Amino acid sequence: MTRIALLTYSTKPRGGVVHTLALAEALARAGASVTVWTLGRGGDTGFFRPVDPAVLVRVVPFPEVEGEHVGARILRSVEVLRAAFEPRAYDVVHAQDCISANAVGRCVRTIHHLDTFTTPELAACHERAVVEPYARICVSRTVAEEVEAGWGLRPTVIPNGVDHERFTAAAGDDPAAVAARARWQRELGRYVLAVGGIEPRKGSIDLLDAYAVLAREHPGLALVIAGGETLFDYRDYRTAFDDRARALGIEPRVLGTVDHDELPALMAGAAVFPFLSTKEGFGLAAMEALAAGVPVVVRDLPVFREVFGGAVRFATGPADTAAAMAAALTPDPERAHRGRALAAGFSWDAAAAAHLDFYRANTPAFARPPGGPPA
Repeated sequence: MTRIALLTYSTKPRGGVVHTLALAEALARAGASVTVWTLGRGGDTGFFRPVDPAVLVRVVPFPEVEGEHVGARILRSVEVLRAAFEPRAYDVVHAQDCISANAVGRCVRTIHHLDTFTTPELAACHERAVVEPYARICVSRTVAEEVEAGWGLRPTVIPNGVDHERFTAAAGDDPAAVAARARWQRELGRYVLAVGGIEPRKGSIDLLDAYAVLAREHPGLALVIAGGETLFDYRDYRTAFDDRARALGIEPRVLGTVDHDELPALMAGAAVFPFLSTKEGFGLAAMEALAAGVPVVVRDLPVFREVFGGAVRFATGPADTAAAMAAALTPDPERAHRGRALAAGFSWDAAAAAHLDFYRANTPAFARPPGGPPA
């Protein structure tokens, strides 16, 4: 049985972590022996959701250090994971981020999106995690082309899967689903929902500016923000966000991390889902919103044009985004149908099959004889 290690940097529900767990479970269904490695920050001993028992989970303790700056925390993350991980136990070592790629050395790397860092440690970590892996995957053609343009490398494109059935069910007529949506709507009223927390890459201040325009015509519409776990220190950005909200007279509801079982109902109960990221590799949260039948407005980026096509509305700037969100408040059954159909077309089992083909083509040890030495 092929032994695969998937490595990620956190136990929290960030996009790359969601991807890692879903891929691991699909690979296990396909017959692989899969272990997921991660760092347990803040005392975490497990992931944000239950993981299929067919997947082994290894959480490496990562104690907090008071006053530690971002660069030092990244370097310590690499060292702690490197010290705990034994690559010789696996036929394929597959890193999902720059921290784990730096920690394990020779590996497959999924480059979800490219970042630009000014912190020297982060910039060096990012560079090594692009150039040193022996094989690379991207979840969209757009990011693969960015890697080729920047480094002359040619990653293989394997799109994300989507747990579309879970989000479709949350929007359905089953009494439990109806009641779950109603609970959120009683608490929040009619609401605009953003997922991903408050940070520069998510375009959170741009969302405030757009919502302020929208709220002039729709004063009863609340702004709700869920999620937010990150390695980086965005306190200055959060201060700027809060200052901007006060200046605009906006009081957003910031929920923090929402329980895994409650997120689909929160998503399905939203009136519109703006997704204004400045950088993404795919846009998994927006695809989940489409699966729930919720209208989606995205920043007009090439990656979103590639992934979403005509299932979403595209916007640039606050006024344009506000207008797109306002238009989305009017039911559009045809667009909603396109969105659900698009989300249903992305399967984690198909992604796992493509990964296994990729491993066979790029990892000589993958096809070693039974009982042979590991890579």
